Amino acid sequence: MRQRWWLIALLAVVASLGLTGGGAGQGRLVAVPAQSPTSSLAGMPRPDHVVVVIMENHNLDQVVGDPDAPYLNQLISEGALFTQASAITHPSQPNYLALFSGDTQGVTGDGCPNSFDTPNLGRQLLDAHFGFGLYAEDLPTAGDPVCSRDQYARKHNPVPDFTNLPGRLAQPFTAFGADYAALPQVSFVIPNLCDDMHDCPIAAGDAWLRSNLDGYRRWAATHQSLLVVTWDEAEDNSAANRVPLIMAGQMVRPGRYAEPVDHYRVLRTLEDMFGLGHIGNAIPSTPILDTWLGG
Repeated sequence: MRQRWWLIALLAVVASLGLTGGGAGQGRLVAVPAQSPTSSLAGMPRPDHVVVVIMENHNLDQVVGDPDAPYLNQLISEGALFTQASAITHPSQPNYLALFSGDTQGVTGDGCPNSFDTPNLGRQLLDAHFGFGLYAEDLPTAGDPVCSRDQYARKHNPVPDFTNLPGRLAQPFTAFGADYAALPQVSFVIPNLCDDMHDCPIAAGDAWLRSNLDGYRRWAATHQSLLVVTWDEAEDNSAANRVPLIMAGQMVRPGRYAEPVDHYRVLRTLEDMFGLGHIGNAIPSTPILDTWLGG
Protein backbone atom coordinates (compact mmCIF):
# COMPACT_ATOMS: atom_id res chain seq x y z
CA MET A 1 0.00 0.00 0.00
CA ARG A 2 2.86 2.39 0.89
CA GLN A 3 4.54 1.81 -2.51
CA ARG A 4 1.24 2.34 -4.30
CA TRP A 5 0.73 5.66 -2.49
CA TRP A 6 4.16 6.89 -3.61
CA LEU A 7 3.44 5.83 -7.23
CA ILE A 8 0.17 7.78 -7.24
CA ALA A 9 1.92 10.84 -5.81
CA LEU A 10 4.69 10.65 -8.43
CA LEU A 11 2.18 10.43 -11.30
CA ALA A 12 0.36 13.48 -9.94
CA VAL A 13 3.58 15.50 -9.92
CA VAL A 14 4.43 14.43 -13.49
CA ALA A 15 0.96 15.40 -14.72
CA SER A 16 1.15 18.80 -13.01
CA LEU A 17 4.44 19.54 -14.80
CA GLY A 18 2.89 18.75 -18.18
CA LEU A 19 5.29 15.87 -18.87
CA THR A 20 2.59 13.40 -19.91
CA GLY A 21 0.98 13.25 -23.34
CA GLY A 22 -2.26 14.99 -22.31
CA GLY A 23 -3.58 17.48 -19.81
CA ALA A 24 -1.94 20.77 -18.93
CA GLY A 25 1.20 20.16 -20.97
CA GLN A 26 -0.63 20.39 -24.31
CA GLY A 27 -1.29 24.10 -23.92
CA ARG A 28 2.37 25.07 -23.72
CA LEU A 29 3.03 25.19 -27.48
CA VAL A 30 1.72 28.75 -27.63
CA ALA A 31 4.74 30.16 -25.81
CA VAL A 32 7.60 31.72 -27.77
CA PRO A 33 10.61 29.68 -26.69
CA ALA A 34 13.75 31.05 -25.09
CA GLN A 35 15.81 27.96 -25.80
CA SER A 36 18.80 26.51 -27.53
CA PRO A 37 18.23 25.25 -31.10
CA THR A 38 16.45 21.93 -31.32
CA SER A 39 16.25 19.51 -34.21
CA SER A 40 13.80 20.13 -37.03
CA LEU A 41 10.54 18.20 -37.22
CA ALA A 42 10.96 14.63 -38.45
CA GLY A 43 10.60 14.52 -42.23
CA MET A 44 11.67 18.13 -42.68
CA PRO A 45 15.05 19.54 -43.70
CA ARG A 46 17.08 21.92 -41.58
CA PRO A 47 18.26 24.41 -44.22
CA ASP A 48 21.52 26.21 -43.67
CA HIS A 49 19.84 29.36 -45.02
CA VAL A 50 16.33 30.40 -46.07
CA VAL A 51 15.58 33.52 -48.11
CA VAL A 52 11.92 34.56 -48.37
CA VAL A 53 11.17 37.14 -51.09
CA ILE A 54 7.80 38.90 -50.94
CA MET A 55 6.37 40.29 -54.16
CA GLU A 56 3.16 42.29 -54.56
CA ASN A 57 -0.39 42.08 -55.79
CA HIS A 58 -0.58 39.37 -58.45
CA ASN A 59 -2.75 36.33 -58.97
CA LEU A 60 -1.40 32.88 -59.70
CA ASP A 61 -2.57 32.92 -63.32
CA GLN A 62 -0.91 36.29 -63.96
CA VAL A 63 2.53 34.81 -63.32
CA VAL A 64 2.42 31.14 -64.31
CA GLY A 65 3.07 30.86 -68.04
CA ASP A 66 3.38 34.62 -68.55
CA PRO A 67 6.01 35.37 -71.24
CA ASP A 68 6.86 38.56 -69.31
CA ALA A 69 8.03 36.41 -66.39
CA PRO A 70 10.66 34.06 -67.91
CA TYR A 71 12.78 33.91 -64.78
CA LEU A 72 9.88 33.10 -62.47
CA ASN A 73 8.71 30.39 -64.84
CA GLN A 74 12.22 28.98 -64.85
CA LEU A 75 12.01 28.78 -61.06
CA ILE A 76 8.63 27.07 -61.38
CA SER A 77 9.99 24.48 -63.82
CA GLU A 78 12.97 23.69 -61.60
CA GLY A 79 11.31 23.94 -58.19
CA ALA A 80 7.97 23.55 -56.42
CA LEU A 81 4.86 25.55 -57.31
CA PHE A 82 1.90 25.58 -54.92
CA THR A 83 -1.17 26.01 -57.09
CA GLN A 84 -3.60 26.49 -54.19
CA ALA A 85 -1.63 29.05 -52.19
CA SER A 86 -3.53 32.02 -50.85
CA ALA A 87 -2.97 35.19 -48.89
CA ILE A 88 -4.85 35.94 -45.68
CA THR A 89 -6.67 39.20 -46.39
CA HIS A 90 -6.47 42.58 -48.15
CA PRO A 91 -4.69 45.02 -48.33
CA SER A 92 -0.92 44.47 -48.15
CA GLN A 93 0.22 45.24 -44.60
CA PRO A 94 -1.79 42.67 -42.63
CA ASN A 95 -0.45 39.93 -44.91
CA TYR A 96 3.16 40.82 -44.09
CA LEU A 97 2.25 40.79 -40.40
CA ALA A 98 0.52 37.41 -40.79
CA LEU A 99 3.56 35.82 -42.42
CA PHE A 100 5.93 37.33 -39.85
CA SER A 101 3.93 36.97 -36.64
CA GLY A 102 1.10 34.51 -37.27
CA ASP A 103 -1.50 37.24 -36.86
CA THR A 104 -2.66 40.40 -38.60
CA GLN A 105 -2.38 42.15 -35.20
CA GLY A 106 -5.79 43.73 -35.77
CA VAL A 107 -4.44 45.76 -38.69
CA THR A 108 -6.91 46.21 -41.55
CA GLY A 109 -5.12 48.88 -43.62
CA ASP A 110 -1.73 50.18 -44.69
CA GLY A 111 -1.40 52.91 -42.06
CA CYS A 112 1.95 53.77 -40.47
CA PRO A 113 3.39 53.60 -37.86
CA ASN A 114 2.29 50.55 -35.87
CA SER A 115 3.71 49.25 -32.60
CA PHE A 116 3.37 45.72 -31.16
CA ASP A 117 5.19 43.72 -28.50
CA THR A 118 3.74 40.36 -29.57
CA PRO A 119 5.57 37.17 -30.64
CA ASN A 120 7.10 37.08 -34.12
CA LEU A 121 9.44 34.95 -36.20
CA GLY A 122 12.40 37.28 -35.73
CA ARG A 123 12.11 37.10 -31.95
CA GLN A 124 11.67 33.32 -32.06
CA LEU A 125 14.84 32.87 -34.08
CA LEU A 126 16.91 35.19 -31.87
CA ASP A 127 15.69 33.49 -28.70
CA ALA A 128 16.70 30.12 -30.16
CA HIS A 129 20.18 31.47 -31.05
CA PHE A 130 19.56 31.66 -34.78
CA GLY A 131 19.95 34.70 -37.01
CA PHE A 132 17.27 36.75 -38.74
CA GLY A 133 17.53 39.71 -41.09
CA LEU A 134 15.20 41.68 -43.33
CA TYR A 135 16.67 43.36 -46.42
CA ALA A 136 14.49 46.13 -47.83
CA GLU A 137 15.32 47.87 -51.09
CA ASP A 138 15.57 51.67 -50.70
CA LEU A 139 15.45 51.57 -46.89
CA PRO A 140 17.63 54.63 -46.15
CA THR A 141 19.71 53.18 -43.28
CA ALA A 142 19.65 50.14 -41.02
CA GLY A 143 16.79 50.32 -38.54
CA ASP A 144 15.32 53.50 -40.02
CA PRO A 145 11.66 53.72 -38.84
CA VAL A 146 10.61 56.06 -41.67
CA CYS A 147 7.18 55.27 -43.11
CA SER A 148 8.18 55.93 -46.73
CA ARG A 149 11.15 57.20 -48.70
CA ASP A 150 11.51 57.10 -52.47
CA GLN A 151 10.21 53.63 -53.44
CA TYR A 152 10.52 52.19 -49.92
CA ALA A 153 7.34 51.59 -47.87
CA ARG A 154 7.39 50.54 -44.21
CA LYS A 155 4.00 48.85 -44.65
CA HIS A 156 5.98 46.04 -46.33
CA ASN A 157 8.59 45.86 -43.55
CA PRO A 158 7.22 44.42 -40.28
CA VAL A 159 10.46 44.64 -38.26
CA PRO A 160 10.10 48.27 -36.98
CA ASP A 161 6.52 47.49 -35.92
CA PHE A 162 7.74 45.17 -33.13
CA THR A 163 9.23 46.75 -30.03
CA ASN A 164 10.74 43.40 -28.95
CA LEU A 165 13.14 43.41 -31.93
CA PRO A 166 16.33 45.43 -32.43
CA GLY A 167 15.79 47.83 -35.30
CA ARG A 168 19.13 46.83 -36.86
CA LEU A 169 17.50 43.60 -38.07
CA ALA A 170 16.05 45.69 -40.92
CA GLN A 171 18.85 46.46 -43.36
CA PRO A 172 18.98 48.16 -46.77
CA PHE A 173 19.05 45.56 -49.54
CA THR A 174 22.59 46.68 -50.37
CA ALA A 175 23.65 44.76 -47.23
CA PHE A 176 22.39 41.47 -48.68
CA GLY A 177 25.67 41.04 -50.51
CA ALA A 178 27.09 38.09 -52.45
CA ASP A 179 28.57 36.13 -49.53
CA TYR A 180 25.50 34.00 -49.03
CA ALA A 181 27.13 31.89 -46.32
CA ALA A 182 27.30 35.05 -44.19
CA LEU A 183 23.53 35.56 -44.30
CA PRO A 184 21.50 34.83 -41.17
CA GLN A 185 19.66 31.52 -41.09
CA VAL A 186 16.42 33.22 -42.19
CA SER A 187 16.23 36.36 -44.33
CA PHE A 188 13.26 38.28 -45.70
CA VAL A 189 13.87 40.26 -48.90
CA ILE A 190 11.53 43.17 -49.66
CA PRO A 191 11.95 44.76 -53.11
CA ASN A 192 10.85 48.37 -53.53
CA LEU A 193 7.43 49.40 -54.84
CA CYS A 194 8.55 49.10 -58.46
CA ASP A 195 10.61 45.93 -58.28
CA ASP A 196 7.99 44.03 -56.26
CA MET A 197 5.48 44.48 -59.16
CA HIS A 198 3.28 46.86 -57.12
CA ASP A 199 3.89 49.96 -59.24
CA CYS A 200 5.72 48.44 -62.23
CA PRO A 201 4.92 45.62 -64.67
CA ILE A 202 5.57 41.94 -64.07
CA ALA A 203 8.56 42.10 -66.43
CA ALA A 204 10.30 44.62 -64.17
CA GLY A 205 9.92 42.46 -61.07
CA ASP A 206 10.96 39.35 -62.96
CA ALA A 207 14.14 41.05 -64.22
CA TRP A 208 14.92 42.32 -60.69
CA LEU A 209 14.64 38.82 -59.26
CA ARG A 210 16.99 37.45 -61.91
CA SER A 211 19.55 40.20 -61.34
CA ASN A 212 19.44 40.13 -57.54
CA LEU A 213 18.44 36.63 -56.40
CA ASP A 214 19.64 34.23 -59.08
CA GLY A 215 23.11 34.10 -57.54
CA TYR A 216 21.58 32.96 -54.27
CA ARG A 217 19.30 30.48 -56.10
CA ARG A 218 22.27 28.82 -57.79
CA TRP A 219 24.26 28.79 -54.54
CA ALA A 220 21.31 27.35 -52.58
CA ALA A 221 21.08 24.43 -55.01
CA THR A 222 24.39 23.08 -53.71
CA HIS A 223 24.48 24.46 -50.17
CA GLN A 224 21.47 22.92 -48.44
CA SER A 225 19.56 26.19 -48.62
CA LEU A 226 16.12 27.35 -49.69
CA LEU A 227 14.60 30.18 -51.73
CA VAL A 228 10.92 31.03 -51.23
CA VAL A 229 9.16 33.52 -53.52
CA THR A 230 5.64 34.49 -52.54
CA TRP A 231 3.19 37.35 -53.05
CA ASP A 232 1.48 39.32 -50.31
CA GLU A 233 -2.01 39.21 -51.86
CA ALA A 234 -3.86 38.74 -55.14
CA GLU A 235 -4.60 41.70 -57.37
CA ASP A 236 -8.28 40.91 -57.94
CA ASN A 237 -9.36 41.53 -54.32
CA SER A 238 -11.19 38.20 -54.40
CA ALA A 239 -12.11 36.09 -51.39
CA ALA A 240 -9.97 33.24 -52.78
CA ASN A 241 -6.93 35.56 -52.74
CA ARG A 242 -4.91 33.04 -54.79
CA VAL A 243 -1.22 33.93 -55.10
CA PRO A 244 1.88 32.24 -56.53
CA LEU A 245 4.14 30.46 -54.05
CA ILE A 246 7.42 29.05 -55.38
CA MET A 247 10.18 27.18 -53.56
CA ALA A 248 13.60 26.24 -54.93
CA GLY A 249 16.70 24.76 -53.36
CA GLN A 250 18.74 21.64 -52.80
CA MET A 251 16.12 19.97 -50.62
CA VAL A 252 13.09 20.78 -52.82
CA ARG A 253 11.24 18.04 -54.71
CA PRO A 254 10.26 19.68 -58.03
CA GLY A 255 6.64 19.60 -59.09
CA ARG A 256 3.25 21.20 -58.66
CA TYR A 257 1.44 20.85 -55.38
CA ALA A 258 -2.29 21.35 -55.10
CA GLU A 259 -2.57 21.34 -51.30
CA PRO A 260 -3.95 24.50 -49.65
CA VAL A 261 -1.17 26.74 -48.33
CA ASP A 262 -1.35 30.21 -46.81
CA HIS A 263 1.02 32.58 -45.02
CA TYR A 264 0.37 30.84 -41.70
CA ARG A 265 1.42 27.45 -43.11
CA VAL A 266 4.60 28.98 -44.51
CA LEU A 267 5.38 30.44 -41.07
CA ARG A 268 4.65 27.08 -39.41
CA THR A 269 6.99 25.36 -41.88
CA LEU A 270 9.82 27.76 -41.07
CA GLU A 271 9.23 27.28 -37.35
CA ASP A 272 9.39 23.51 -37.65
CA MET A 273 12.48 23.58 -39.87
CA PHE A 274 14.37 25.30 -37.06
CA GLY A 275 12.76 23.51 -34.14
CA LEU A 276 10.99 26.61 -32.82
CA GLY A 277 7.75 26.86 -30.90
CA HIS A 278 4.60 28.03 -32.66
CA ILE A 279 2.85 31.39 -32.53
CA GLY A 280 -0.53 32.80 -33.45
CA ASN A 281 -2.36 31.12 -36.29
CA ALA A 282 0.68 28.97 -37.04
CA ILE A 283 -0.30 26.90 -33.98
CA PRO A 284 -3.29 25.12 -35.58
CA SER A 285 -1.62 25.08 -39.02
CA THR A 286 0.34 22.11 -40.33
CA PRO A 287 3.80 22.36 -41.88
CA ILE A 288 4.50 21.59 -45.51
CA LEU A 289 5.95 18.08 -45.49
CA ASP A 290 5.68 16.56 -48.96
CA THR A 291 7.97 18.97 -50.83
CA TRP A 292 11.31 17.82 -49.46
CA LEU A 293 13.80 15.39 -50.91
CA GLY A 294 15.08 12.85 -48.44
CA GLY A 295 12.48 13.84 -45.83
